[in-house]
Amino acid sequence: MAVQFLFPEGKRKALTFSYDDAQIHDRRLVSLFNEKGIKATFHLNSGTLGQPGFIASGEVEQLYEKHEVACHGVTHPFFNQLSLTQTVREVYEDRRALEKYSGKIVQGMSYPYGEYNDRLIQASLNAGIVYSRSIEPTMHFDLPADFMHWHPTCHHDQVTETMLEDFLTQPAYRNMSLLYIWGHSYEFERDGNWDHIEKICDRLQGQKDVWYATNLEIYEYVTAMRSLVISVEGDLVYNPSAVTLCLRDGEQVISLHPGERRKVG
Repeated sequence: MAVQFLFPEGKRKALTFSYDDAQIHDRRLVSLFNEKGIKATFHLNSGTLGQPGFIASGEVEQLYEKHEVACHGVTHPFFNQLSLTQTVREVYEDRRALEKYSGKIVQGMSYPYGEYNDRLIQASLNAGIVYSRSIEPTMHFDLPADFMHWHPTCHHDQVTETMLEDFLTQPAYRNMSLLYIWGHSYEFERDGNWDHIEKICDRLQGQKDVWYATNLEIYEYVTAMRSLVISVEGDLVYNPSAVTLCLRDGEQVISLHPGERRKVG
């Protein structure tokens, strides 16, 4: 096959952040991301909103306007301890409440405490969830093989200057590198290290070859990319998705629009 995939606008790298629990320190973190032009996904527990130390449900739509709101269970449960009925309720009711508060369709999730099992995954899929993040670090920049077992690159405490430099200077043969950082905003307040995330954002902001995306945007693009129909000879491609894909055809970068067929090579 002559073509190679790229992220939108021909970018070779993508960056996404993911933060859990919706504690009040999300306000400062969202402000930082907005200032630096960085996108993130915030996984909320609808049942704790409005409690002391947590943001209010009435804040959700405006606070996370430039980001993605995703599920984290109504009550932040240990899912491996729940019955099937409890599992279904925790996911479905969380999604329903968060859609009401955010005014957006909610399709993502992260696993509380990193616990997940086949029953939870199936219940989540049945409830309309299309991806979910674990807390198992890969320490690399590969795309996930299975979005319901989406393992991040690392927790923000594991980010080093060397890692950021490696990401930003990926070799030319690596067409699609993803840096996925996760954590909790309260950790910066607890540990007194807001300067750590500020330095990370300063190093990563404004990179011309980086696509700044939410978790869901990454999911949608990669899923569309994997649905591309290619002829046996590799000289004809068809995009059946609703997403415009970016490809490298020899030395040329091309856009393949939804429903478009094109000769390549």
